[in-house]
Amino acid sequence: MDDIVYRLIHLITRMMSFIPYPLGQHMGKGLGVITYLIPMSRKEVALENIRQSFPAITEREAKRLLKKVYAHFGQMFFEIPHIFRMTHDTLHRYIIFEGEQHVVNALSRKKGVFFLTAHFGNWEFLCAAGSLMTGNLAVIARPADFKPLDRLLSDIRSRFGTEVILKQKALRRVRSALRENKLIGILLDQNVDWYEGVYVPFFDRWACTNKGLALFAVMTGTPVVPVFPVRQKDGRYRLIFEKEVELRRTGDRTKDIEMNTEIFTSIIEKYVRKYPDHWFWFHRRWKTKNYCPLPQ
Repeated sequence: MDDIVYRLIHLITRMMSFIPYPLGQHMGKGLGVITYLIPMSRKEVALENIRQSFPAITEREAKRLLKKVYAHFGQMFFEIPHIFRMTHDTLHRYIIFEGEQHVVNALSRKKGVFFLTAHFGNWEFLCAAGSLMTGNLAVIARPADFKPLDRLLSDIRSRFGTEVILKQKALRRVRSALRENKLIGILLDQNVDWYEGVYVPFFDRWACTNKGLALFAVMTGTPVVPVFPVRQKDGRYRLIFEKEVELRRTGDRTKDIEMNTEIFTSIIEKYVRKYPDHWFWFHRRWKTKNYCPLPQ
């Protein structure tokens, strides 16, 4: 049954790739606005996240921002199928590169490179474009709960040779990938359990954040290059590659992991504050608390 469902959604996605890109984005906006009007629990999660993150925002402004978020992800729904039509020759229709020399400089050290990014903009376009640009990309991902969808996403992500490293088995493969001088993409904006992360400020609240990137970077000296896709007025995405992050090293590993995770998170926050409609506000980012409530 799963195989039949996979084949069906794969066919639908392929068919959607034939919708002209500008028309698909226009349709996606409409889909997003319609979806915004449907009562859903995740809508309330997103709205509360926005309220808590921007204390000065009015209720009307918060709802207006959330509507823009829905419009953005509605567009993304119609954009992703175009990965099936991307090639080196057509990439310029979807992507503009900025600061790619920072990646070249980091790769020249032969230690691999970590791409620091988030569920921001169109991260699937980032995966496709990064692979087309370098031919040497890997991404760490958690499998989707719905198996046919997970299989489709793996197809899309690996289309241009990107290696998908499962989060549960990442440690050993990441080490060997770094020795191969691979680029490894990590989305560092999701909540984790307390034993997987460290607490760092994110929008002035403590957020439990995966410590793996800081741990690897400090241990191996692998460069960390932030990259974020920002939608342009013409519908394309500008992939902004920043300079390599200057890591903090004090000699105290625990402190180094906390400090560098905070630095990474502050970079993500900078982009979310600047382009708040680009971020996935529906996630329960602050779910794991840094305290235990007293029993009643």
